[in-house]
Amino acid sequence: MSRVHTVTLNPAIDQTVSLPHLAVGEVNRATAVRHDPGGKGVNVASVLADWGVSVAAHGLLGRANAAPFEALFAQKSIADRMLRVTGETRTNVKILEEDGRTTDLNLPGFPADEGHLAALAEGLGSVAAGELVVISGSQPAGLPASATARLAARVQERGARVLCDVSGAPLAEVLAAPVLPDAIKPNRHELEGWVGRTLADRADLAAAAAALAARGIALVVVSLGTEGALFVSSDGAVVARPVQLSRGSTVGAGDAMVAGLASALVEGLPLRATAARATAFAAAKLQNPGPHLPGVDQVRALEARVERMAAADWIRAAGRTADQGERT
Repeated sequence: MSRVHTVTLNPAIDQTVSLPHLAVGEVNRATAVRHDPGGKGVNVASVLADWGVSVAAHGLLGRANAAPFEALFAQKSIADRMLRVTGETRTNVKILEEDGRTTDLNLPGFPADEGHLAALAEGLGSVAAGELVVISGSQPAGLPASATARLAARVQERGARVLCDVSGAPLAEVLAAPVLPDAIKPNRHELEGWVGRTLADRADLAAAAAALAARGIALVVVSLGTEGALFVSSDGAVVARPVQLSRGSTVGAGDAMVAGLASALVEGLPLRATAARATAFAAAKLQNPGPHLPGVDQVRALEARVERMAAADWIRAAGRTADQGERT
């Protein structure tokens, strides 16, 4: 199995604060707190390593508090290709309530510049043809919106495949590039931001995803929270959702789905199997705090129970529900 490379331009230390209920404007007493080295690409690398995939982590890392990341990479045998920069990696505060609701407070981190981007691109020169590069997450202040698209172009020139999980202006730049990524994973809100309109209707959502696939993106995945996710490729369109969702921290669940996609792409799984793998990774991550999978057997059991249906049936089901509501 070839190595997967992850790229994290804006990593973070995730501070997860647990409490019964968040009362805004009042004093709140936490029941627990934990700190996890993270950032979307770091989370993807961590989950892939749990699955047994050989993975290298690239990106930018604040020199002042790099120790937690270095410990994670050493513990999971992740190749550390992160470029050290002056300053501290930011902290993201996740407030987790007992009912599972999570409130995020994402703090600013170190600034970056074109010199950092050039050094990172040079480091990606180790990527081999046929390998998979996962570029995910936000960008630090100082980098142009085109940073992700430029890094993608760099590795595509080397014959590597690219999976992007970005949003906003970086996503627009990626989708305007001469060579498109092999796979993308926006959520509904991020896709709406790109198309410039709401996609509350299932048919509109599926059409937007299909239009991206028709432009040449081999796999388009739109995550839909508790509704599951929509998977679109030249083989068709499938909606997948887990049979059972565990109660737990949702921090990193989307990144676990990206890791599942990456493992499926590396193994060359067909569309329906890819949908089951990615959905199982996301559901399995809920069983553990931090960016970690449970045992492989547990994930396999969840994978076997993922519900999948053709997107056309999913769309028709929404229409039937609406009709029944009008008649009652």
